[in-house]
Amino acid sequence: MQPTTAAILGGAAGLLIGFLVWAAIAMSDRERAIPPEPEPEIPRGVGDVLAVLSSSGVVLDQDGGVVTTSPAAITYGLVRNARLAHPELLRMVTQVARDGVIRETHLELSRPGLGSVVYVAARVAPLGAKHLLLLVDDQTQGHRVEETRRDFVANVSHELKTPVGGISLLAEAVMDAKDDPEAVDRFARRMQGEAVRLSSLIKEIVELSRLQGTPVLQDPQIVEVEDVVALALEHLRIGAEAKNITLTDKVAEDLYVRGDEDMLITAVRNLVGNAISYSDPDTAVGVGARLHEGTVEIAVTDQGPGIPEHEQTRIFERFYRLDMARSRATGGTGLGLSIVKHICANHGGDIQVWSDGAHGSTFTIRLPAAVDSLESDGQTTPIPSIPVTPKESRS
Repeated sequence: MQPTTAAILGGAAGLLIGFLVWAAIAMSDRERAIPPEPEPEIPRGVGDVLAVLSSSGVVLDQDGGVVTTSPAAITYGLVRNARLAHPELLRMVTQVARDGVIRETHLELSRPGLGSVVYVAARVAPLGAKHLLLLVDDQTQGHRVEETRRDFVANVSHELKTPVGGISLLAEAVMDAKDDPEAVDRFARRMQGEAVRLSSLIKEIVELSRLQGTPVLQDPQIVEVEDVVALALEHLRIGAEAKNITLTDKVAEDLYVRGDEDMLITAVRNLVGNAISYSDPDTAVGVGARLHEGTVEIAVTDQGPGIPEHEQTRIFERFYRLDMARSRATGGTGLGLSIVKHICANHGGDIQVWSDGAHGSTFTIRLPAAVDSLESDGQTTPIPSIPVTPKESRS
């Protein structure tokens, strides 16, 4: 090869090598200039999951700072100023951040600013390498149902002990007095009274359990209120006449509700029966019904002792009695008003009570009017007013 040609080829090769070296250096600089992709703040999709959770969800960093929350967590006041509002929850988060072990517990938390208490199940778990997930499930309703169940069982046990114990003692008395016909007759009558009371108590417990087990009516029918009141009063006239108590009724025509006629009769009968039991002889009990702003109102008014204001919210509780001694004497079980309350709730209505605390009371059942009532003349017949005279208070 000639020297000239060799020199040209050597120069070309040097230029090529120099270009390749320059390209490699430029590419390396460009790669260094491109910043690495940032690690996502939280795993993808976590925010979408939190948005649809019924539980309260909170994503936190390793220091306990709040990264994101579900709407429920805000509603329940779990987060305040980007921090957990409850020390108990923060303590759990700190422990999981330290050792990475999932923790779960049940807590009783106070809602900030409301003074109420909620019962929750809390669970904390690691979420990725740098975050933690806190889930809080509100179990307040279940806790209250369980408390109610325990109270109900305890109350039933207590109430059943009295008549059962009475019957047992009276049976022993009958055996000891078997040679005394008059004593046997007296004890037998008392046994019969305790048996009737026990039967009434069991019947009302079964009725209340049935109402609580079926909160929604399965097959409501159109019911005429006038028939309900008439049939309820028919069951009680003999008892009212025995105390010389006058039963009066004033029911507007064409009043209809959708529901169960037997249940509604039971509700009115319980209210009127209570009014008769707590009223003195030679007084009056009035029942009235009217249509008022799309609602059928059935009111029962008595002239008995009033209900103190602080007791008016408690009288619808199961087994609650204003006057224990008088309730025993009248055969009351303490379930009648609770049954009325549940019947009203099952029909989409409620019951209210008014009393000045000393003389007389008025219980008002309020139910949604059926279309038949709304299409009628819409009479607003006033509920009968019964004059009251001072009586001894129930309190």
